[in-house]
Amino acid sequence: MHRAPVNKIIPSSVVDGPGNRTAIFFQSCNFNCRYCHNPETIHMCQNCGACVATCPVQALSIADGKVVWDKKKCCGCDTCIKTCTHNASPKVTEMSAEEIWEEIKDNLFFIRGITVSGGECTLQAEVVKELFTIAKDNGLSTLIDSNGSYDFKNHPELLAVTDGVMLDIKADNEERHRWLTGASISPVLENLEYLAAVNKLEEIRTVCIPQQLNSEATIQVAAEILKPYLLKKDIRYKLIKYRHFGVRQEYRDFEEPTPEYMEELKALAEQSGFRNIVII
Repeated sequence: MHRAPVNKIIPSSVVDGPGNRTAIFFQSCNFNCRYCHNPETIHMCQNCGACVATCPVQALSIADGKVVWDKKKCCGCDTCIKTCTHNASPKVTEMSAEEIWEEIKDNLFFIRGITVSGGECTLQAEVVKELFTIAKDNGLSTLIDSNGSYDFKNHPELLAVTDGVMLDIKADNEERHRWLTGASISPVLENLEYLAAVNKLEEIRTVCIPQQLNSEATIQVAAEILKPYLLKKDIRYKLIKYRHFGVRQEYRDFEEPTPEYMEELKALAEQSGFRNIVII
């Protein structure tokens, strides 16, 4: 039985795809984005124990050299996350697809579908595939929120049970993408075209930072790749304002974009062929 580390499950979300959805956030990511607003999902717990002493309700302990989290005692204050110096969280549960479904199945009559995110959820592709198979059998739609590093082209069995992928387009070229994420842009752009070609591209997303990133160029790169497909499908483009909330202290000096700047980017996206553009 495949198992995967689950950071949290949000029973009802209206920001993780269309309609009311249950969102499952997996732990661990192969990118290290400077502007990441939930950096505690990047790495797995190192079991250093630093968080145990700081927990105000003794919901954490050490057993057999590992940090153990007592969900019933936890008050959700996130002191452990603030204490951690490894971009990790002790509040992670290893779960199978069947166990995840058991936790979310009571939402069935109130949601349109489920969305998996992270971290980077495609690092747990087997569990995602199994979970999506169960969800489809129960009439739910299925969406993946991905950084684009996964080779979707060579894994058709996952796409077969996936209704759409929400893909992050973080930068316009290799240099800026590596500076921002520590990873190559090549698989992201390959996925951008491939997912559009097989009609699995639900939306694309770009976090906008005026000084550090060339969002104008990012929009134009995405538009050029998607040009053959934008006439066939109304692919949503979310332009996301960089915000300091949740970002690691060393990266909080990035400039937040003004409303005027975001409107300029929206106008550029419209000129570039996008029709469904959302600023958030």
